Amino acid sequence: MLRIVDTRTGRLVEIVPARRHLLSICVHLPAGEAGTGTTDLRTLLVGDVLARTAELHGLQSRTFLAAPDLPREQTRALDRAMSDLGIHPPAAIGARHPEAASGAAADVHVHVYGTSPQDAVGGVLVEAGPGDVDAVVPEGTDPLAVRMLMLRHAYRAPVTVTGTALEEAWRMLESWRQLVADWAQEPSRPVPADVLRDVRAALADDLGVPAVLDALATMATRGDVPAGAKFETFAFLDRVLGLDLAREVGHQHRAAT
Repeated sequence: MLRIVDTRTGRLVEIVPARRHLLSICVHLPAGEAGTGTTDLRTLLVGDVLARTAELHGLQSRTFLAAPDLPREQTRALDRAMSDLGIHPPAAIGARHPEAASGAAADVHVHVYGTSPQDAVGGVLVEAGPGDVDAVVPEGTDPLAVRMLMLRHAYRAPVTVTGTALEEAWRMLESWRQLVADWAQEPSRPVPADVLRDVRAALADDLGVPAVLDALATMATRGDVPAGAKFETFAFLDRVLGLDLAREVGHQHRAAT
C-alpha cells in the first residue's frame, strides 16, 4: 500500500490505481517557461520517483506529461534536462487532459508548487516543493549530484541548490559509487530483512526517500553487514534513487572493504 499527502486535504491518503496493478501518473507543468526551471524539473523528479517506488512495490506505472505545447528547442532542452537527471521520459501528450491519452483519469496528479492544475480529473493531487538555484553549477559536475541533492529533501519541502550542498552531494555520490564497486567484488549476499522492511515502509509512507538515503549511509559503515549484502542493498534501492550507483563496477582494481 502506497500513501501520500493529497494537496486538496493535507492528509495522507492511499493511492488506489483505477486499473489493477497499473498506476497512472500525470505531471502537470504550467504555461510559460515550462520545464526549464528548477521547480519544474523537481516536479518531474517527484513523478519519476513515485513511478519507481510503485514499481518497487509490484505495480506497473505509466507517466504522462500535461504541459503547454513547447517550441522545438525548448522541448529538446527539457528532454536533455530529464536525461541528465535520470528522469524516465514521460509520454509527451501536449496540452492538458491526460485522460485523452491514457484512456482514463490519472491516479496521481503531480503539480508545480503554487499552482492548481484545473485539468486534473480525480485521483490524488500531489504538490512538489519549490526549487531554487543559488550557485553556478561547476562545469563537469555530474548532473546526478543535483538529483541526489534534491532527493535528500522531502519532496514537499523547498530545496535550494547551493555550491556547498552540491559539492557535498557530489562527494557522497562518488564515495558510494567507489564503495559499491569494491563490494561488487565480494560474494553476493541477500539484502538484510530488517533494512528491506524499513526502507520499503519509508517509501510507502509519503515517499520517504531521505530516510532511505539515511539508511544507506548507516549501512555503508556497519561492520556486521557483509560487503555482498551492502552491494545488493545499494543496487536494489538504486532502482528508486536512480543515481547510477553501480557506475564504477568493473572499472577499478580489487580493493579492500
